[in-house]
Amino acid sequence: MNFIKTDIELKASKEFDIRFSEVDSMKVVWHGSYMLYFEDAREEFGRKYHLEYMRMCDEGYFAPLVDMEFHFRKPLLYEKRYRIDIIYRPTLSAKIVFDYEIHDAENDDVMASGRSVQVFMDKNYQLVWTSPQFYEDWKQQWGINVGASLNDR
Repeated sequence: MNFIKTDIELKASKEFDIRFSEVDSMKVVWHGSYMLYFEDAREEFGRKYHLEYMRMCDEGYFAPLVDMEFHFRKPLLYEKRYRIDIIYRPTLSAKIVFDYEIHDAENDDVMASGRSVQVFMDKNYQLVWTSPQFYEDWKQQWGINVGASLNDR
């Protein structure tokens, strides 16, 4: 995937506790819960940088997930506290890409990582091939140089 080179890193973090309803009989978080933690991180990012789902909707767009990946390193355990970091990865494409890391809040060990990709659809559920103007304005507001050279990752 081609990303824009930038010296600016837009990042948000959120600490969370593991709820009993998220674990199995071994007190290990069920794999499906990771997607919910990533969602919580996207909402935190949206609040911090004013890229909320409702803003997109108000601008006339949806931003569905089209790709999500997880890399499990260590199990998340009941009665432990964790932190999820979300980092925006600028791209020239009409996409919103985030990287994630879940850390043990006590010792900062990386427990899991991942990436998500969202695209834009209009209110008629049609894929939008170019970035909406509000998204281009948003990138400019945060100093994302849309004309920057590409960096393959």
